[in-house]
Amino acid sequence: MNGVLVIDKPAGLTSHDVVNRVRRILGQRSVGHLGTLDPLATGVLPLVTGSLTRLAQFYTASEKTYEGVIRFGFATDTYDSEGEATGPAQPVRLTLPQIEEVAARFRGVIEQIPPPFSDKKIQGVPAYKLARKKKDVALEPVRVEIKQFEILAVDEDRVSFFRAQASSGTYMRSVAHDMGQQLGCGAHLQSLRRTAVAEFKIADAHTLDQLSEAAAKGSADDLFIHPRTLLPQLPSVTADEPTAAAIRSGRAVNLPELSLARQVKVFYGQRELIAIATRVAGALFHPKIVLCGADTPVRRF
Repeated sequence: MNGVLVIDKPAGLTSHDVVNRVRRILGQRSVGHLGTLDPLATGVLPLVTGSLTRLAQFYTASEKTYEGVIRFGFATDTYDSEGEATGPAQPVRLTLPQIEEVAARFRGVIEQIPPPFSDKKIQGVPAYKLARKKKDVALEPVRVEIKQFEILAVDEDRVSFFRAQASSGTYMRSVAHDMGQQLGCGAHLQSLRRTAVAEFKIADAHTLDQLSEAAAKGSADDLFIHPRTLLPQLPSVTADEPTAAAIRSGRAVNLPELSLARQVKVFYGQRELIAIATRVAGALFHPKIVLCGADTPVRRF
């Protein structure tokens, strides 16, 4: 089964937990994800299966959209509600103008220090492993971009609803923590829901239970994203049988109808994505990534 499936990740599971469950449900080993979600977080977790796991390289810099809640009054060691408080709680009564003023400082390109409990590595060791052992975690600032950060509701000691659109590598946990530092009262991320990753939206997502039920009925294919909608920034071309056979063998081919495009998605039929091809010169394209080789059985939908 080669495709892309969007799971609505539940709270309490790691992204790898979800991958393992989907492997068992589909009876397929080749499953990966496009962007980690913390155990606390819920929402959009795109999964790639079969040969389409090779598409992951195109999504490493994908923008994400989030909704969530920030609690003020105390910070935690994980920067979210699953961690231990780093100090006593203090009473806080926030106002919308006060929070909006602070939030404005986080819009645009900023230098952000990742949370100590993160996958960032220090001399090859993930920071979270050091943090669990109570060792000092000194991470370097990372340049990220927060294109949108809207404060939509404030309720005494918390931002009860925010929406953010951020570049890959942005930690909303760090945003919450840093806002608390700037206000001098401490803060942490209470909840987070990812509503989009690249072209994948929450409306495309299915729960693990829905996937399990569909797989039991033999209709799991119905939950996969239509391959024509993947990588919308790349134009699509449909290859005839001789051209498709050449591409599956890794040979360059002429694709005159899209000769001006730098890269294209090549399909055989309406749903079989067989390659991502790069223009060599003129109308000649070379398959950069072959997704369905000459000896790969063709799966009809």
